Amino acid sequence: MEQLTQDFLRTKKLPHIWCPGCGNGIVTAALVRAIERAGYNQQDVVIVSGIGCSSRAAGYLNFNTLHTTHGRALAFATGLKMARPELKLFVIMGDGDCSAIGGNHFIHAARRNIDLNAVIINNHIYGMTGGQHSPLTPTGMKATTAPGGTLERPFDLLELARGAGATFGARGNAAQPRQLEQLISRAANHKGFSVVEALSQCPIAYGRRNKLGGAVEMLREMKDKAVSVEKASTMDVDELKDKTLSGVIYSVDAPEFSEEYYRSIGKA
Repeated sequence: MEQLTQDFLRTKKLPHIWCPGCGNGIVTAALVRAIERAGYNQQDVVIVSGIGCSSRAAGYLNFNTLHTTHGRALAFATGLKMARPELKLFVIMGDGDCSAIGGNHFIHAARRNIDLNAVIINNHIYGMTGGQHSPLTPTGMKATTAPGGTLERPFDLLELARGAGATFGARGNAAQPRQLEQLISRAANHKGFSVVEALSQCPIAYGRRNKLGGAVEMLREMKDKAVSVEKASTMDVDELKDKTLSGVIYSVDAPEFSEEYYRSIGKA
């Protein structure tokens, strides 16, 4: 791990600015290990991020990086993939960055099935901008914009992506970082639009307000609620209540957009 730190992190940018107990570092480390596992040339990897706590990861990662505007990371990544289709792109977003202001870009990246690896760090809250609820905040949970509890129903992000056309969807969590690493690696090997939802704890803006305890308690609850896709197939509806599916939720083959484009203009 020390060698990975030296090779793949901009150590002069450390220490990071994330709050104590935040899961962003765990997810970022899983991403680094997944890239190393994939065996990519470092110069061929691009990390694209938007705005938010999770998006700060791009500044710490020693690859080609784009730190873009709020909600627009996938738009920048799409342009780069079309210009340089040989590059390996990982797009780091938060739940609000991806599914709120970036929601339209998200569904159209999925619709096109362009070969991007979207890693969405879902901590159920806007952590950096004031603790507002996001489209992935569970119903009833408190936020600065929902002091009595969120009234809206949250998206199932992976089902939203599948409905829009994404061809790979997986879910992991910060309490099981090795599994998360494997899921990101599998997404990287998939040709097409891949989505990995990485559930993560936010003990400051979310956990404290909802009396969920500190980072350790939140990680323990996250792990206890996770049920593998394989195990879930043997459980009934009542057993699955309040559980979270974990693992590869779907993986299908479909034409990839940049390849189809270059083929259509005779440059395949």
